[in-house]
Amino acid sequence: MTDASYPDFSILLVDDEPAWLGSLALTLESCAGISNITTCSDSRQVMTILDAGQVGLVLLDLTMPHLSGEKLLVQIAEHHPEIFVIVVSGLNQLETAVRCMKLGAFDYCVKTDEEDRIVGGVLRAVRMVEMRREYQEMSDRMVSRELRHPEAFSSIVTSDRSLLAIFSYVEAVAKSPQPLLITGESGVGKEQIARAAHTLSGCRGKLVTVNVAGLDDTVFSDTLFGHVRGAFTGAEQVRRGMVEEAGDGTLFLDEIGDLSIPSQVKLLRLLQEGEYFPLGSDLPKRLKARIIVATHQNLLEKERSGAFRRDLYYRLRTHQVHLPPLRERPGDLPLLLDHFLDEAARTLGKKKPTPPKGLAQFLATYSFPGNVRELKAMVYDAVSVHRDRMLSMDSFVKAVERSRQEAGPSITAPTKQNPFAGFDELPTFSEAAAFLVLEAMERAGGNQTLAARLLGISQPALSKRLKMLK
Repeated sequence: MTDASYPDFSILLVDDEPAWLGSLALTLESCAGISNITTCSDSRQVMTILDAGQVGLVLLDLTMPHLSGEKLLVQIAEHHPEIFVIVVSGLNQLETAVRCMKLGAFDYCVKTDEEDRIVGGVLRAVRMVEMRREYQEMSDRMVSRELRHPEAFSSIVTSDRSLLAIFSYVEAVAKSPQPLLITGESGVGKEQIARAAHTLSGCRGKLVTVNVAGLDDTVFSDTLFGHVRGAFTGAEQVRRGMVEEAGDGTLFLDEIGDLSIPSQVKLLRLLQEGEYFPLGSDLPKRLKARIIVATHQNLLEKERSGAFRRDLYYRLRTHQVHLPPLRERPGDLPLLLDHFLDEAARTLGKKKPTPPKGLAQFLATYSFPGNVRELKAMVYDAVSVHRDRMLSMDSFVKAVERSRQEAGPSITAPTKQNPFAGFDELPTFSEAAAFLVLEAMERAGGNQTLAARLLGISQPALSKRLKMLK
């Protein structure tokens, strides 16, 4: 997303006055950063240029020799209805304007209008073209469900359908200049999705990541926008902000839900105006980078409580994905376990250990509040202390028990509640024990060792109770 290629389609300026063409092109570049411009001073060449297929928007003068603007407007509407046309006339005539709009013009401007009027019309048309192309791209991708660049997601190990559908969506919106909001619990891989979106975006610059959690408004402004020399006490040198550092790449703002209201206002202005002021400077700089944000918080709830600005929320959620937690992707556990065992062994310089039978089933009984990140830490810890060929399950059992103890009572811990509360007729001790044994065996997939661990009894004790059920 560089100045030399914005937008990613060409804007054709048509006028028989070369001086006006040059002036308009200069105005669009200086005021809106638009430089992907083609000019034409001979109306007879317009259709040939459009047939080449690179043009998305035409600014068309009405009064020209050889072929008038109105006649061209009719031809464009007939042969290239996907191209937006803004009519630019030297006369402010309502009747002419209405006629042009009926013929398919997107807008009607007068040459004597202020620059803001013309530039604003062009920016609106550019956005409409982008939205149409984004919608078509998304529709094609979502229908086919096929990834054109699966390598962009190679760092994410999964076979989960919901996650694969998210990959398709991210690939479809990756080239959009609009923000991408990534939500999900801590540890689900939000930064990996951001990296994939950056890779697929075509942005030539780098990905710059900023965790904004805990930043007060002043530090936030200095971090993002930088400062000039003398902006405040101690500012002895110019500092480039992260927006400028990202350049023609992607700026990834993590934990966006923690932003203060004043900082939210500044981020909103950055997105709306496409420009920002370094601290202490009166000269604005243009935003070139794509913005991706992420949070583990529920922004909708924060917006409803007044802790997050509504206008910023709806600006950020133009494109949005929610990553499912690991507990909703049990089928990924064996894949992730094998992946992290291999990775940990290579990192620690050890031979890849064989996981004990039933380890994946045992892990499936745990909710993983830390998600994939927590599983990775468990595997690394287990591999670092293992000595034999077979990996010990003890390390995993201790990690799960420690996590459950630290979590304390919660609504997600049914063992802390009385399952018999409200029963009209209580089961006998024998009946209750039988139900527990059957449920444990069901969760353990028939593995007695694992079921015994779930019940907190020895494997021989469980075996004895199973015989009593027969």
